Amino acid sequence: MLSLGVDLAGSSKRPTGMCLLDDNLNAKTWIVYSDEEIIRAATELHPSVVAIDAPLSLPLGRSSLDDRTGPHFRECDMALRRLGIKFFPITLGPMRALTARGMQIKTDLEKRGYTVIEVYPGGAQDVLRIPRKSAGLEALQSGLEKLGIKLANSSAGPDELDAVTAAYVGLLYLSGEAIALGGKDGSIIMPKPPPEFLKERQERCRASKVRRRARPR
Repeated sequence: MLSLGVDLAGSSKRPTGMCLLDDNLNAKTWIVYSDEEIIRAATELHPSVVAIDAPLSLPLGRSSLDDRTGPHFRECDMALRRLGIKFFPITLGPMRALTARGMQIKTDLEKRGYTVIEVYPGGAQDVLRIPRKSAGLEALQSGLEKLGIKLANSSAGPDELDAVTAAYVGLLYLSGEAIALGGKDGSIIMPKPPPEFLKERQERCRASKVRRRARPR
């Protein structure tokens, strides 16, 4: 099995991280810029799944990204929120360009017969109990290596490391070790949260509610 991870940028002027991950967890990473380079990578490498770090659908009831009156959150976004995982809504300024680009690339790839899934590396890193890139690249790389991933490029940058995470979630999806958060308006594929993760998030949520009730009005 091969998983192609794409840490998509909102603009072709900015780098998009790419990772090809095989079922032995050998990871090859590189940087691209254009939509054509992403499509070409898929057509040349023939992955079993393409895992894209970008919103790939609109909230139910929203006609377009320019619709100012429609909902701001999808069912999968709300599921992330219930897990206590931080994210940016798709209607937030820069996210709108990323969403539009992601949806178009998904359409182009699916027309060519590829399976495309939406992933969220930051959230996946939370569930996998490894640091996000905001904690430092060395920490993230070390976390990925603890998962058994073997990086061909030991000096991979932040976009490439998030692409590695995306590709890893793609492999979990192929092996039935992932869950789909969401509903009618799209899904985000995530690693299956371990019981201790869910317990920790539930306790954090209860503590937050207690603090809110304790605030003076």
